[in-house]
Parts: sequence; C-alpha cells; structure tokens
Amino acid sequence: MKAIQLLKQALPYLRRHKGQVFVVKLGGEIVARPGRLASLAEDISLLVHVGIRVVVVHGGGPQATEMSKRLGLQPRMVEGRRVTDEATLDVAKMVFAGKLNTDILSALRGTGVRAVGLSGVDADILHAVRRLPVEMRDEATGTTSMVDFGHVGDVTQVDTAVLSLLMDNGYVPVLSSLGSDAEGNILNINGDTVASVIARDLGAAKLITLTSAPGVLEDPDDPASLVPVLTVAQARTALEAGRIRGGMRPKLLSLIAAVEGGVERGHVLSGLEDGVLLLELFTKLGAGTLVALATPKPFRSGSPAAEHDTPADPDKELSA
Repeated sequence: MKAIQLLKQALPYLRRHKGQVFVVKLGGEIVARPGRLASLAEDISLLVHVGIRVVVVHGGGPQATEMSKRLGLQPRMVEGRRVTDEATLDVAKMVFAGKLNTDILSALRGTGVRAVGLSGVDADILHAVRRLPVEMRDEATGTTSMVDFGHVGDVTQVDTAVLSLLMDNGYVPVLSSLGSDAEGNILNINGDTVASVIARDLGAAKLITLTSAPGVLEDPDDPASLVPVLTVAQARTALEAGRIRGGMRPKLLSLIAAVEGGVERGHVLSGLEDGVLLLELFTKLGAGTLVALATPKPFRSGSPAAEHDTPADPDKELSA
C-alpha cells in the first residue's frame, strides 16, 4: 500500500519532468565506487525511461590525484581547482576521457541505457582559452598570491548540437571535462563549470550535482546542519563571507551561474546514498540543497510540483 502511495505522489513530478533536460554532474568520488555507480546508473536509467532527457557530465579529481601520486607527481589544488602542468594534463586525458568515461558507459549499459562517451573536444562542444594567471587568496593563511593554473581552460563558447542530436535519438551523452582552444590545445576544465555551461546552453530544467557531501552544510563537519534551500542571493552572501570552502565553492558557483543563466533549479545531492536522486525529483520530501532565484512556493495538490515541499526556515542564511 505504501508503494502505491509513493507512486501516486510521484505522478505530478513525472508529468512535469517528462521531456525536460536534466544535466547530472558526477563527482569522481562516486565513480570510484562501483556499487555507488551501479546504483546511480539505475536511477539515471529510470529518468531516461520515464521520458527525461539526460546529459551526464563527470569529473575525476580523486582518480587524477591518485594517478598523479602513483606517477610521482604532487597534485596542487587552489580553492578546489587543480593546477595542471604538462604531466598533470596527460593524467587528466588518461583518467577523464579514458577509464572514468568508459566505466560510466559500462554502468549505464548494464541498466539498459544507450550512452555515448564524449569529451568537450568532440564536435567542438567546449571551446576554451587558457586561463591567465590570477590573484588567489589562501584560505588557511589569508594571504594572496598570483597563481598560474597551467593547462586549465575557461570556456568561451559552447556548441551542444551533437548532445541534442544524441538525446533526440534516445542516447545519453556522457561528457568528460576536457576542452580545447582554436589551435587544438587540450585544456583541463573544472567539471562543475562544464556542467553549468552545458546546462545553460541546453536550456536545462535542472543542474544536479552529485558529490560526497549531503548538500550545503552550515557546519562542514556536521551532516545534520544541511541547508535545504538557498536563494542565489543567500548563496552569494555565504560565498563572499567565506563560509563555503574547498571543493564546495566551485560547485555552488556553478549552480548560481546556471540558475542565473536560465536553468530553473540547481541541486547539490549526496551521490553516496541510495535513491537520493529519485527522492529529490519525485517526492515532496526532497533531499540535499536546492538553489533557486527565489524560495520555491510550497507544493499544492493539483498544481505544478515544486521541490522541497516545506523547507525549514527557507529565508535563513548560513550561520558563521
């Protein structure tokens, strides 16, 4: 009986989401766990089979770090972004466009999804320019210095025609976060940034970031301090005050950019828990942190579905 009630609760969400484009960004920590990846592939398969058009974008930071160390290279991260010299770029090409992309394709195939592996270099999906040295602030010391990120790219142009073509024909594109400049030089691009620009160019209804955290937390050491809803203004305030740190900063910035660029909703969810993606998309309870231009209105029976039915204190900003 409970299962029937859950199915009925999902109905308005199924109606709303059918035919929409969702961009799902996977963190490397999820892809590294075969059990988690298999479970998530099942969730994505369900989305596809109920008529949702899905693009998967993946990173691979933990795997790139592990491979670098195995090769005797010391990874360097600044505000959650990887400094990429020649050797590190070779690692990124091997790991991102090679092993990880293939592992995701394999997991999706096992659930009956026809998926196609790509990088941003394919079909000129991501045109980028090498990032100029930029002044960055060290969170630990408070000092600033000029940082040269090396072979790291900033996206200047997006062409999602091939992604749309694949979705039109029933395929799920799986995109790794590499791009190139006009001369064909390969550039490493932050996966959250790639997911954001792809979502905007496709006019996606949702950008969903799956990571090892349950969402945006008031206290990074306390999973119970989850913030269920953030408006863009609240998110910017938290970032400017330095209350969002490490790898969550580029994730939240990418969601803000996506929502301001026309994507209806941004989400940060744990990819390490079973069924969280489906819980967020098809129930009133929801999960993780939702990012929107304004606080979503409460769900009303018979009206368009809105995630996070009754968010606790939605106007609350992150505490210090």
